Parts: sequence; structure tokens; C-alpha cells
Amino acid sequence: MPDTRPITAAGLRVAIIGAGAIGSALAAELDAGRIDGARLSGVGARGDTATHRFADLLDASDVVVEAAGHAALAAHGPATVAAGRQLVVLSVGALADDELRARVLAGPGRAHLVTGALGGIDALAALARAGGLHRVALRTTKPGPVLIRPWMPVALKADLRAGRPVVALSGTARQAAVAFPASANVAATLALATLGLDATEVEVRGGPRDQPVEHLVEADGPMGSYRFELRNRTTPENPRTSALVPWSAVVLLERLAADVMVRSAR
Repeated sequence: MPDTRPITAAGLRVAIIGAGAIGSALAAELDAGRIDGARLSGVGARGDTATHRFADLLDASDVVVEAAGHAALAAHGPATVAAGRQLVVLSVGALADDELRARVLAGPGRAHLVTGALGGIDALAALARAGGLHRVALRTTKPGPVLIRPWMPVALKADLRAGRPVVALSGTARQAAVAFPASANVAATLALATLGLDATEVEVRGGPRDQPVEHLVEADGPMGSYRFELRNRTTPENPRTSALVPWSAVVLLERLAADVMVRSAR
């Protein structure tokens, strides 16, 4: 059964799973009172997988922010929505797992996907809803060393380690999400908002060590042609993560808190 307890006067209680670059930035904003209508209820570190510890955190929260990777979303996402809480998902690439996605979206709580470093998603989602997209493609370029994965051939690893320009993967959004669990959340977000994981084209490229994170989105349909290009600096703590990502989560929390305040005033 969903939790029907009223939101307290102190505002939306927000728990964070993950104390890395994103989780720490969010916790600092909440703890300092810089997100109107929301407050920090607790932080679970990446390794906090014990059921009773998460249950305590969940009981003290209205919203749980997942900022700890695919395994954390799989471990705690379904339980969060099953308890009627709101779930904020940063590791969107994990939803390439159809079974996990179904459990996260099953409710009675609601899941909210953070768009992170991606822009123009509202327009593309609207076009897809209207049946107005024939093709959606994403080209992501990141510093080569952060893309290295165990499955790669030795020559590809060497090129990426040296920062030489190279295509690391060319395929679908689902393939990218599985191949790069820490680097393809944008691909999954774009796909889920438009043509789906198996119809959205994705190319992942490596570049020099000082390469900013670049995302080039191209979409075509009867309503027109669309092109979005973003160049994001990474966080100092994690070169896989665009510095913009925590702030995308902040904006989402502000919207959720504002909705709570509006509903409470009725």
C-alpha cells in the first residue's frame, strides 16, 4: 500500500543513495537549505545494501534519490516505489534491463528520470508522442581513459588510454547502456523519451584526456529536423560525470517540492 502520511511542514524529506560526486553535491544543497521545500533526511553510502539499513532510510523519507549506479538502482529502486515513495533515478542506463524497468515503473510510487547532461528532451519527447520522429541518433564523446571496459580488445583499450580519437561503440541505446554502465545514461534517457532502446542510434567516442563531455543529438521526422549539441565539463571528483548532472537533479527536486507545497495548500 502507498504511504499516505501527509508531508510535514518541514517539507519534502529527501534521502540520497550514494555519496559520490553527485550524491555529495545534492546532500550539500539540501543540508544547507538551498532547495526550497525540501530537506535532507539521510544519505546511504554506495555500499549500504543491508535491507534493514535501507528500510530505516526509506521510513524517514518521501523521496529517494538514486545516485550510486546500476546495482544500487536494482537493489533499492523497486522497494522505493513499492513503498509508495517517489524515486529519482540518475542511473537511467540501468533501465535498459526490461524487468528492472517494469518493476521501477510499477508503482504505487512514482519514478522520475533525471535528464542530466541532456538538453532538448522535452521537444523530442513531444515529437515522439505526436508520431513525428523517424530517426533519433546520439553521438557521445568523452575522455578516452574513462571509457575503458574489460570487454574491449587490447588495441581499443590502448587507443582510449592514449587519448586518441576512436569510436568505442556504434550501435543502439540498449547496447551502449549495457556496454558503458557508468557513461551511457544520456543514451538511455534519450531513447526512453523517444524511439526506444532498440531504435535509437548511439555512437560512443573517446578523445583526449582533457576532452569535455560532448553530446550531439540529431532527430528527423515529418515535422522537421533537429540538432542539439552540448559540451559539458566533468566534475573534479569523477571524469565520467558531467558537472551539470547534480544541478539537473536539484531542479527536479525543486519541482517535486513545489508540487507538494501546492497540493498541501489546497
